[in-house]
Amino acid sequence: MVARSAGDIKQQIAFIARDNPAAARRLADRIRDAGRGLGDMATGRPGRVTGTYEKPISRLPYVIAYEPRPIAGRESVVILHVIHTSRDWPPEEWPN
Repeated sequence: MVARSAGDIKQQIAFIARDNPAAARRLADRIRDAGRGLGDMATGRPGRVTGTYEKPISRLPYVIAYEPRPIAGRESVVILHVIHTSRDWPPEEWPN
């Protein structure tokens, strides 16, 4: 994960943890597992930003935005953002 996606996750988890720390831990685990799964098999739909892909997290209102990149001579997945689906997300831009 890159710094921006880690910041996305931390903000969302902290918001939930204020009311329900156990739910926040479960959400963090689910997001982390989904991200790791992309490393095994990068599946998803073409993203709203050119050159990216999106992977919805099963049964959660979150999407992982990522892009494939060659790193150290092999194809890798770089997670760009973790976005709640209720966010305003215009084409070719990341939500604010």
